[in-house]
Amino acid sequence: MDSSIESTSAAKNADEESRRRRMGDIVLNTPEPPALWHEISVSIKEEVFPRSSEPFSLLTWILSAAQGLFPVLQWGRSYSFKYFRSDFMAGLTLASLGIPQSIGYANLAKLDPQYGLYTSVVPPLIYSVMGTSRDIAIGPVAVVSLLLSSMVQKVVDPTADPIAYRKLVFTATLFTGIFQASFGMFRLGFLVDFLSHAAIVGFMAGAAIVIGLQQLKGLLGINHFTNKTNIVSVIKAVWVALHQPWHYGNFLIGCVFLIFILCARFMARRNKKLFWLSAIAPLLSVILSTLLVFVMRADKHGVKIIQHVTGGLNPSSVKQLQLQGPYVGECAKIGLVCAVIALTEAIAVGRSFASINGYKLDGNKEMIAMGFMNVAGSLSSCYVATGSFSRTAVNFSAGCKTTVSNIVMAVTVFIALQLLTRLLYYTPVTILASIILSALPGLIDVKEVCNIWEIDKMDFLTCIGAFLGVLFGSVEIGLSAAVIISFAKIIIRSIRPHIEMLGRIQGTDIFCSIRQYPTAAQTQGVLLIRIDSSFLCFMNANFIRERITRWVMEECDPNDKKPGEKIHSVVIDMSTVMNVDTSGTAAVGEMHKELLFLGIQLAIANPGWQAIHKMKRAGLVERIGGEWVFLTAGEAVRACLAAKDAACGC
Repeated sequence: MDSSIESTSAAKNADEESRRRRMGDIVLNTPEPPALWHEISVSIKEEVFPRSSEPFSLLTWILSAAQGLFPVLQWGRSYSFKYFRSDFMAGLTLASLGIPQSIGYANLAKLDPQYGLYTSVVPPLIYSVMGTSRDIAIGPVAVVSLLLSSMVQKVVDPTADPIAYRKLVFTATLFTGIFQASFGMFRLGFLVDFLSHAAIVGFMAGAAIVIGLQQLKGLLGINHFTNKTNIVSVIKAVWVALHQPWHYGNFLIGCVFLIFILCARFMARRNKKLFWLSAIAPLLSVILSTLLVFVMRADKHGVKIIQHVTGGLNPSSVKQLQLQGPYVGECAKIGLVCAVIALTEAIAVGRSFASINGYKLDGNKEMIAMGFMNVAGSLSSCYVATGSFSRTAVNFSAGCKTTVSNIVMAVTVFIALQLLTRLLYYTPVTILASIILSALPGLIDVKEVCNIWEIDKMDFLTCIGAFLGVLFGSVEIGLSAAVIISFAKIIIRSIRPHIEMLGRIQGTDIFCSIRQYPTAAQTQGVLLIRIDSSFLCFMNANFIRERITRWVMEECDPNDKKPGEKIHSVVIDMSTVMNVDTSGTAAVGEMHKELLFLGIQLAIANPGWQAIHKMKRAGLVERIGGEWVFLTAGEAVRACLAAKDAACGC
């Protein structure tokens, strides 16, 4: 009877051993993973030549490429008069907000007012036939205007040489468009993701405060002001200016109409049907303040006015582009920074409203559209244009259906350039400052900053780094700080990955972190460890080896352990390790030697495809033993316990 039981038990053990070996063979006998060059070529092929169920032909390819480049060829076929009526009203509403904002943002960019209006004509027309967002409104924006002026004025002083300054702005705009189009064509949109959400929140808040402080020049009617953008220089300039003669009329007009615009916006938020009041408030402010100055002749008593605004069709700026000379490199650098910031803002705005309306935004097509519109803009006296959140919100609230609303807005602005520029002669400069100031509260999202603090402290550090960098340094310093902190966070987490000790949930074959699940029990005599890193490489290999070795030494300490509890096996769960390099394989090899010296068996569970392939190539699997590589952590633990029982003769 006993012999029968023993033979049955031996048969079961043999079957279990055979099954474990089959599972191990599955891990070891996988085909070779694809080479790096093959993965890259397949990725490029899929992006450039997307799969299609239709048979390939030259005509089909041309039509597909044309529809991809010009989405209007797709949605334009189903366009109706009902849609046009909605887009027409939305476009007119958009223009009523866009005209005064464009003039104000041109002033922020240290350009004459007409260049802001030019930027609201050509880029929106190009985007309307190439863009994929139905809601986004194209034109100059505050942050990009500040960014452009703060970087270009370090090369050429706009006050001393406005013509050279303007040429560099157009050249930087050309490079911005080239970079944006290249990002889309070569599927390099991931470059925009280098600026995280937290970085953008902090950058926008810092830029909003700097922009607001700079508008004190217009609001107070200050003649001499600093070109620096940091808060210390701006406050110092304001302090000096306040101790010099200044006219209270500028401040009074600016404050009155700033309060009017903010009240109109408050009423529109309380009652969604009054959205149009918020949209036309800036235009009404321009009209009323201009009439006030003209009737009272306030310009004769110290109130500063815009004076001459050049009207007419966008003039060509091809001959003004500086593609040779000492400043080409600077313009390219400025263009790259502006390209990333403009795309980040536009895609964030576009995705927000696309999710509301339930359609998909194609990021690569958006980049191409933004690039082409800025290239065209640089040739027609425009500076960098992108999607504006405030104007997009107005466009959405006004009921736009397609990008035709951008066409209506551009035509309206063009008509204004033809007929109304002379009426802007008496427009006070302070009203432009008021319009810009009224748009700034939307850039400071205190609630989101608090949310970032609650979710991720490292992200909050990125946010604060960008904010303080812009505020006390410059726009470039703020962006650099955000990128450096973001990369530092990634590097730190790569160098010091989490290494978890695993235990079994009672009554199951599930192994999980003992720290996360205190009810999980460690298997007696077996130390099961999981490496929470996708890449075991030169940055973290020694740290992981030392940490695991230290844990083993602590577990093997004879002063802390009872006689039957000594560790006899270490199982490394590599289910999250997708790849290793030579440093990683060397570290595992050294760990195996150290454990072998202590009389402890090393086992590996579920390594990634590339990881096991390189471990075989390095001869590491042969040194450890192919029978000690398993498909699951549970299989590895059972094999270690069975080996221990066999060694003890149990």
